[in-house]
Amino acid sequence: MAPSHVLRCCQRVLAWVPVVFIALVVCWSYYAYVVELCILTIMNIGEKIVYLVIFHLSFVMFVWSYWKAIFSNPANPSKDFCLPKADKEQFEREERPELQQEILRRVAKDLPLSTRTGTGAIRYCDRCQVIKPDRCHHCSACDMCVLKMDHHCPWVNNCVGFSNYKFFILFLAYSLIYCLFIAATVLQYFIKFWTLCRRKSAENCPKNELPDSHAKFHVLFLFFVAAMFFISVLSLFSYHCWLVAKNRSTIEAFRAPVFRGGPDKNGFSLGFRKNVKEVFGDEKKYWLLPLFTSLGDGVNFPTRLVHVDVEQPASDTQSASARCNITENQSSHSSRPLSESQNRLLGNEHHYSEDGLSGNNHNIDPNHSVAVSLESDS
Repeated sequence: MAPSHVLRCCQRVLAWVPVVFIALVVCWSYYAYVVELCILTIMNIGEKIVYLVIFHLSFVMFVWSYWKAIFSNPANPSKDFCLPKADKEQFEREERPELQQEILRRVAKDLPLSTRTGTGAIRYCDRCQVIKPDRCHHCSACDMCVLKMDHHCPWVNNCVGFSNYKFFILFLAYSLIYCLFIAATVLQYFIKFWTLCRRKSAENCPKNELPDSHAKFHVLFLFFVAAMFFISVLSLFSYHCWLVAKNRSTIEAFRAPVFRGGPDKNGFSLGFRKNVKEVFGDEKKYWLLPLFTSLGDGVNFPTRLVHVDVEQPASDTQSASARCNITENQSSHSSRPLSESQNRLLGNEHHYSEDGLSGNNHNIDPNHSVAVSLESDS
């Protein structure tokens, strides 16, 4: 039997097969469109120039965003989420789960954690030996914990998460534009070539100005391939647009995150506009560029609701409730403030619930959403 490291090397090589396939298809489409269609087939100079300019703009944005989605390293939990050496040794020696959880709770009391496992335990990765931040999951393909993990995509051979989710969305969007433009501009020549192929042996075949060369095969296949990829990518892009609007990852869409009060699929949703800004940033001029502009640090996430542990002592509960009633103008008293980008996300507008109603009933102090959850831990 081959050594395990040889198998891992083979798996890593095979993982690049989908990316190489896409790269070959894109290279062929470039040749077929630019050389076979625009240079050898289209006779009108003005039409050639317009097609080539728009094609290259969409091609550059598509390749740029695809490159960023592939080669952006997934963000991992920082050393703050690793157990100190003494606690780690004690954790490994301890066999009773309840005492292991006691160790994790002691270490996690100073960490920005709002979510738990389905049983209410601290989320801990035995493989990476780190406490999992909110929305962080372990990827078996990459063998690492990824911040705000969405899924592992074989077409980019990378984990889609906090560091490259915007790039992945743009990759889908520009691939749609690329395929749609090719299909729309090739259609008339597809019809002419198809007619020529079907009627070239007929005596009364109308005069066709297109050259009867191998270019027709490139044009015919180019239309089929562009239309096929457009239809397949459209459903995936639509689904991820819905996820962005709801501020959910693919994992959270199938398994709702668990807070103190139980599962809440809308726990991270702040309303449509703020959800979009959390992924694309608060400067619209950068939204369409494959540049990292997402808000936050991948660890701290403002939540829509605050869940208080019913088992917490009454005095602590009252104290937490009092802090929840502090307005956003008084949020400077928080012991664990949110990042600057998160304050920009939450500081100027009302909160909105999933049904779109504006919110006195849903307004919370963002600087206390994490603090209250931590202090309520039993």
